[in-house]
Amino acid sequence: MQRRIITGIVAALFLTTAFSMAFADGGNARKGKYLFRKHCRSCHGASAGDLSPSSKLQKEWRALKADTSSIPCKADWEGLSDSDLNDIFTYMIDFAKDSPSPAKCS
Repeated sequence: MQRRIITGIVAALFLTTAFSMAFADGGNARKGKYLFRKHCRSCHGASAGDLSPSSKLQKEWRALKADTSSIPCKADWEGLSDSDLNDIFTYMIDFAKDSPSPAKCS
């Protein structure tokens, strides 16, 4: 009986953590990863050597999201909606260098 209770508590904590991470920045990180690979890697290299989620800290990605005027490739974002950009930034923030699960690509 005690094992079932502990298993239930662990499962609830896991689901709560996963749910809160998925919506922490209001976007869809999974869709953002797809959009990043589709739209950003063509300019930033096949291995994303100069740009990947782990190239910055979460607070640095949030600062860029808040003020995109300093991003040199902003003019190339014409085909992306605000929702798409939010998803890309959510992916970058959720897998940043200091996140619980940083991106493994370099």
